[in-house]
Amino acid sequence: MYPEYNYIGYEKKCDDLPFSFPPQHQCMQPGIEHIMNPLPIFEDEDYVASSKLNNKVAIITGGDSGIGRAISILFAKEGADIVIVYYNEEQDANFTKERIEKLGRRCLLISGDMRNEAFSSHIVKRTIECFGKIDILVNNCGVQFPQQSILDISSDQLKDTFETNVFSFFYLTKAVLPYLKEYSCIINTSSITAFDGKKNLIDYSSTKGAITVFTKSLALSLANKKIRVNAVAPGPIWTPLIPASFSEKEVKIFGTEVPLKRAGQPFEVAPAYLYLASDDSRYVTGQIIHVNGGTIV
Repeated sequence: MYPEYNYIGYEKKCDDLPFSFPPQHQCMQPGIEHIMNPLPIFEDEDYVASSKLNNKVAIITGGDSGIGRAISILFAKEGADIVIVYYNEEQDANFTKERIEKLGRRCLLISGDMRNEAFSSHIVKRTIECFGKIDILVNNCGVQFPQQSILDISSDQLKDTFETNVFSFFYLTKAVLPYLKEYSCIINTSSITAFDGKKNLIDYSSTKGAITVFTKSLALSLANKKIRVNAVAPGPIWTPLIPASFSEKEVKIFGTEVPLKRAGQPFEVAPAYLYLASDDSRYVTGQIIHVNGGTIV
């Protein structure tokens, strides 16, 4: 199916993690996974599942690649059927779908633009038609466009970043909410930048700050419905968004500034989402889990 790329051995041992990356850059957002070097590690081959999400249905935006792919596959291992919402990364999405189906779970792919509010209603309609219910929503899609100064952030970029990173979370949450029952959950992807800031990602960091407060406020709003809302705030993680955002020089040293001196891999972040999606976190809502290589926040 993918003759240009060797996916054999794509699942790597946990002790075989890169500390640096060859210089590379992609000229599209949010980026393509199958052309990255090295390929991100999305799965722990030694992981033993325990049916924590048995027969659940999860919608995961940006689920085709990066952190979203790792979440999708881990949730499938734990017994969930998966709806992957993605922009236009067909090959990445199809690869993830094939892996989920090999695990014995069902996977629905839905392609479209999360900036369009009507698309969220379409996602929910397709999900209900296919699976009949929704148990878990993971708002994970995002873009970032580094600029050296706020003066370089155009109104179009500002609008694009907020519509993709924040408005889409509102749109899909509103569309999904009527179908969520007691003990359903919503998990949002925030970022270390929401807490530490980043001088060349002013607009992106602002969206992640908005997501963090959105998470806490929504958790308070839905507590009486027994619907939990939490977030994960990743640090530097090797995903397609990195070569799609930064220069070759920046990619080469990506992640080396954190205490653990390396970027994280998607499979190292996904368990935080699993914890928040499972009954293990039944007494947790309005919280942010940090997976950032040791950075103090």
